[in-house]
Amino acid sequence: MARKGKMYDKQINSNYLQEEMTIKIYEPEEFDFLYETNVCIMQDGDDYFQLGRIATVSDQLHEESDLVNTVFIGIHYIDRFDRLKKYHPNGEQFEAYMQFLTREVVPLLDELLPINPLGTVRTLMGDSLAGTIALLTTLNYPSLFNKIIMQSPLVNSAVLQAAEKCEKGHLIEVYHSIGMQETNVKTTKDGHVDFLTPNQQLATILQDKFTFYHYQELEEGNHTWKYWQKEIPKIMELMFT
Repeated sequence: MARKGKMYDKQINSNYLQEEMTIKIYEPEEFDFLYETNVCIMQDGDDYFQLGRIATVSDQLHEESDLVNTVFIGIHYIDRFDRLKKYHPNGEQFEAYMQFLTREVVPLLDELLPINPLGTVRTLMGDSLAGTIALLTTLNYPSLFNKIIMQSPLVNSAVLQAAEKCEKGHLIEVYHSIGMQETNVKTTKDGHVDFLTPNQQLATILQDKFTFYHYQELEEGNHTWKYWQKEIPKIMELMFT
């Protein structure tokens, strides 16, 4: 089935990462300026487009009028080691990657996308480590991002400490999910890790910090795209309609 929206790439020669980064952009077929524009920036971008089938879900929901003016931005990694460097809180390029997102990606998107008189709502989205950097970047730059979507984020002491330091009463909207089977997840850096318990601890902290906080524990969920993809239509309707 042919896509109804428009997919195109842009390159950024990043001063912060010292490499050329490709940004994949998927725009809806039409923009309706009676509604604000949603810009969803996804780390693990190719995975969301290919395994998560974001473009297909976007087409379906825009056609059904459940979704309006939602643009999906995908940023991908070279390999699992590059992903670790950029997304992990202890990664050697973690701080540089946040600067890349806030100082290079956001201004580029502001130039490329249609100016909507009702404004733009920016979301950071990611699975696993990509969800971790979505959360931490937003906590560091709350004036730039309005929403966070994190599916099964890696949560360690640095993440819990950042959450604890976060002030109460944020109007940022958060979607956070974890699978009940995620108790022995194989990771690149730390071997097998229990994701479930730290995510439950994070949820206890965040529900007291954010006015709009949606937390889901998936009974059959494990740390795979089989379960993350199933969530996506529900997430889109909840967060962008």
